[in-house]
Amino acid sequence: MGHAQAHHHGHSHADSDCHGLHDHHGHHHAPVDYGPAFVIGIVLNSAFVAVEATFGFLYDSMALVADAGHNLSDVLALLLAWAANLAAKRAPSDRYTYGFKSSTILAAIANALLLAFAIGAILFETAHRLFEPSEPQGMVIIIVAGIGVVINTATALLFLRGQDDLNIRGAYLHMAADALVSVGVVVAGIAILFTGLWWIDPLVSFAIVAMIAWGTWGLAKDSIRLGLLAVPARIDVAEVRAHLAGLEGVSAVHDLHIWPMSTTETALTAHLVMPDGPASDEFLHAIAHDLEDRFGIGHATIQVERGNWPHACKADC
Repeated sequence: MGHAQAHHHGHSHADSDCHGLHDHHGHHHAPVDYGPAFVIGIVLNSAFVAVEATFGFLYDSMALVADAGHNLSDVLALLLAWAANLAAKRAPSDRYTYGFKSSTILAAIANALLLAFAIGAILFETAHRLFEPSEPQGMVIIIVAGIGVVINTATALLFLRGQDDLNIRGAYLHMAADALVSVGVVVAGIAILFTGLWWIDPLVSFAIVAMIAWGTWGLAKDSIRLGLLAVPARIDVAEVRAHLAGLEGVSAVHDLHIWPMSTTETALTAHLVMPDGPASDEFLHAIAHDLEDRFGIGHATIQVERGNWPHACKADC
């Protein structure tokens, strides 16, 4: 059976039996350089982690130590996200024909593991303090955590404009959550200052761990799904299939596959049964354009068949 490919660069060849298209248009490459944002965020948060952990141990505040542990994991998360962001921009090669786009998915999985490790360390130290209580200094907690609110909020704002990139969005959500956690530590400091109840400090520490665990579970679940090449949650497969099946001249759709190439880019392959064939390659380009426009699928490979094959691919069966 004949085969052809039509690219947006204008190169095409065709015969009477079968047409295919691989679209290179609109791959959702982020034009914004987040390098300076990553550098500023990493430097600010690294300095704050050192200050917060030091004062936490000096003044026996597990809430500060817990928050410092969380912030440390977020510094590592920023480093991983930055490294993945840089790797994803590398050009494809003969060995890595898609480049290193999937490194952003690996970074998300690694970030989930880092957060799980931080949870274990914080729980261990908090439990130790429960058996050997000490009286934390409320005012110190308020001041140090207050600085954390400012730094985490400022860092989150650096990534506010990158919500379309899940890797950047992850960095933003981490820092925004840190700002809220620091607010909680400030509240704990105020409560300790006015009541003198030492157990408020480890109680807040446990609450912080619970918040981290909740976010970690969501991150781990989503990143593992991406790692297993699951269809991105924002895409309805049934809707994509219905869209392709409803195109003029299409009698059947089979071998439809949708998978994430990275945290921002999605690929699709599909076979369309068209007894009369497409009118021209423009039909194929229009499909690719619609898939990107409606579903955010920037890498589409479409193969058109006349319907004289004995069976669709076994994968669909």
